[in-house]
Amino acid sequence: MSDYTNFIFHIKNKTGIDLSMYKEAQMKRRITSLYEKRGYSNFTEYYLAIHNDLQLLEEFLDRITINVSEFYRNSQRWEVLDKIILPELLSMNKNLKAWSAACSTGEEPYSLAMVLSSHLPLKDISILATDLDTSVLDKASVGLYTERSLKELSQKLLDRYFINQGQHYQVVDEIKRTVKFKQHNLLNDPYGYGFDLIICRNVMIYFTDKAKEQLYINFAKALKPGGILFVGSTEQIFTPSKYGLEPVETFFYKKK
Repeated sequence: MSDYTNFIFHIKNKTGIDLSMYKEAQMKRRITSLYEKRGYSNFTEYYLAIHNDLQLLEEFLDRITINVSEFYRNSQRWEVLDKIILPELLSMNKNLKAWSAACSTGEEPYSLAMVLSSHLPLKDISILATDLDTSVLDKASVGLYTERSLKELSQKLLDRYFINQGQHYQVVDEIKRTVKFKQHNLLNDPYGYGFDLIICRNVMIYFTDKAKEQLYINFAKALKPGGILFVGSTEQIFTPSKYGLEPVETFFYKKK
């Protein structure tokens, strides 16, 4: 058993995270860079260290989860969601059941809440937002962002839904109340069902083809008929019919 294979085995036992489902070359590079920075020579040494040091373990978990996000990322896709996808979904059901999966620090579910606010009263909006990493969920719950995260936002939305605090912008409470944050492992945990809309963007590119297949199957099962899966701009599903999905717009797939 190789040093890295052994590391994968122990990490799965300790955390429930199966690193074998992530692309190996990318993950090995990321972890090697981290353990070398901390002065360790190999995966075995590093595992012993993180096994005995909670701070090192938390740093490791933060490093292996991908936490790059911004509001309205790839804004043209959000425009399609706003003008085409949501009106159709809301014509069938005003009590939209929405899930932002692998939500990172909260930009995505808060973006969804802002888009939905032009279609529904804020009191009627409820979004489930999940991530593997509890530290990013804590940041998401606070809702404090730098200007860099907000570059795709219009001035109108910035003025309406954020409080300028100098170096940072605070999401207003009315938007924060629409989102419920919860820890969830996409590879292990149950998905729920009956969703009208699932957003999972810029995450699946890090998984192996086998893991992606399982995610697509799980997302399709979690959607209600007519429900929409919205994926990232590098994550086109090449055979959606295999999962009971059909393309409706670029990077939007409907459950048949």
